Amino acid sequence: MKSIGKILFVVAVIALASCSKELNKTPIGIVTEEAPDTKTSVEASVTGSYQLLSNTLNLLGTWDWAHATVFRDDFILQDIASGDMLKKWSPDGDQAWMDQFADFSFTADNPGFYGQWVYDYTGIARANKAIGKLTDDALMTSIGVSDDEKRFMLGQVYYLRAFYYFDLINNFGDVPMILIPVKTIGDAYSVTGRTPKADVTTQINADLAAALPLMPDGKYSDATDQWRVSKGAVLAMQAKVALYNQQWSTVITTINTLEGLGYFSLNTNYFDCFDQTKKFAENEDIFQYNHQANKIPDAGNGICAPLGWGFIAPSTDFTNSFEANDPRFGLTVDVTNKNVFKLLGTLDASNKGNDQAPSDKIYIRWADVLLWKAEAYLQTSDYSNAVTYINKIRQRARTSQTATGGTPPVGTLPDRDVSTTDPAVIRGWLISERRAELGFESQRFNDLKRWGIAKTFLTGIGVNFQDKNMVYPIPQAEIDGTGGTMAQNPDY
Repeated sequence: MKSIGKILFVVAVIALASCSKELNKTPIGIVTEEAPDTKTSVEASVTGSYQLLSNTLNLLGTWDWAHATVFRDDFILQDIASGDMLKKWSPDGDQAWMDQFADFSFTADNPGFYGQWVYDYTGIARANKAIGKLTDDALMTSIGVSDDEKRFMLGQVYYLRAFYYFDLINNFGDVPMILIPVKTIGDAYSVTGRTPKADVTTQINADLAAALPLMPDGKYSDATDQWRVSKGAVLAMQAKVALYNQQWSTVITTINTLEGLGYFSLNTNYFDCFDQTKKFAENEDIFQYNHQANKIPDAGNGICAPLGWGFIAPSTDFTNSFEANDPRFGLTVDVTNKNVFKLLGTLDASNKGNDQAPSDKIYIRWADVLLWKAEAYLQTSDYSNAVTYINKIRQRARTSQTATGGTPPVGTLPDRDVSTTDPAVIRGWLISERRAELGFESQRFNDLKRWGIAKTFLTGIGVNFQDKNMVYPIPQAEIDGTGGTMAQNPDY
C-alpha cells in the first residue's frame, strides 16, 4: 500500500474526471485543459458528486481488495467495529483485514482506512469541482443554466461536501480541509495539513446553512430524481451535526422545524424503509443512495454480491440484545438461512450474490431523527418527552408485520414508563432502542463513541478497545506520502 502513498491523496483531491477509476496510476496530464463546459457537463458533475455514497462495486479500481476500494467501507468501520457484525457467517482467512476491526488489532496500514478516506475525498473533490463552476456566474450564463437550476445544483453539492466531511471527522478527527478544486500535484500537497475538527465542523455547518435556502419546498426536491438532496435532508443533517456536538436545544428546534413541514412519518411496517419495491413510495426515508439494476455505468447495490459469498453476519451479542419477539430482529437478519434482509432490500434471498441489486443504501430516516430528539430531551432533563419519543419507535415496531407476514404477540415491546425521572434508566432505554432500531445501518460505533461508552461496552464483550481508538488512524500511506507534513493520530 505504501508504494502508492505519494499519489493517493493527490488522486483523491484532484479527481478531475467525475467517473475516474484509475486510482493506481500517477495523474499524468492533470493540468491539461479540460473540454469546454456545457450545461450537460455541469449537471453531470453534480450527479457524479453523489456516486461515492453508493455501494456500487469498483467505482475506484477493479476488485482492489488490497486497498479496500471495492465498495464503501461503512459497514466495516461502523458495524463490525461496534461488535454488532461479523465479517462472515463462517470465520475464515478471506479479507483478514476486516477481522481486525472486530478485535481492534488493526494498524494504520489497514486498507479499510485507505478505502474510506479516498471515497470521501473523491466525493469532496467532485463537489468542489461542481461548486467552482456553479459559482462562476459568467460561465452559468454562457452555457444557459438558469438561476433556479444553478441554485438547486449548488445546494446539492454544498450538502454533499458537508456529508463527506462529517464522515471524515467522525472517523479520523482532524483532517485536511479542501474547499476549492485542486488541479496540480503542487496544489494537492499544499493542502495536506490537518485542519482542527472544530474548524471542519464550522465549515460543515456553513455548507448546510448555504444549502438550506437553495432547496425547493416539498418532500422531494425533484419530482423525477427523488433521490436528490431535499430540504428535509438538509434539516436532518443540521440536527445530526448539532447532536454530535451536544447542542441539544438546536437539535430540538431543528427537528421541530422538520416535523412542522409534515414531509416524513414512521411507516406502518418497519421493513418498508428498506423494501426495494417501496422506494420513494414510503414515508420514512430522508436521504438515501438510489441503486438501480442493470444500468450503464453500473449503479446496482454491489454489497449484495459479498452476501452471496458468506460475508456479513450478526454477532451473538447483537442477536442476544433484542427483546423477546421484537420483529426488528427477524427483519434485519435471518440467522437460519443466513440472510441480511436490510442490505438485500427483500425478505428473501433473491438479491443474494447480485451485484446489480436495486436496493437502496439508507443514510438518514425518520426513526433515527426521532431518537435524536429523544436523546436531546433526555439531555435537557425533559424526561417525559424523551420517553414519549422512545415509545413512538417501540409502538411502530410492535405493530409491524414480521418477516413471515404475521404480527408480534400481544405484550411485545411494551411502552416504557413515561413517569420515569431517572436519567440513567432512560439513557439505557435509548441505547437499547437505537441498537434494535438501527442495527446494521452503520450508526452503532459512532453512537458508542459519542455516548462515551465505547471502551466500557467493547472491553465488556472481550474486545481490546483502547483510548486511542476513539479516532481511527490516518491511512499510513498518507503520512508517508506527505513526508510527515500530515501528522498521525496519537499512539498509532
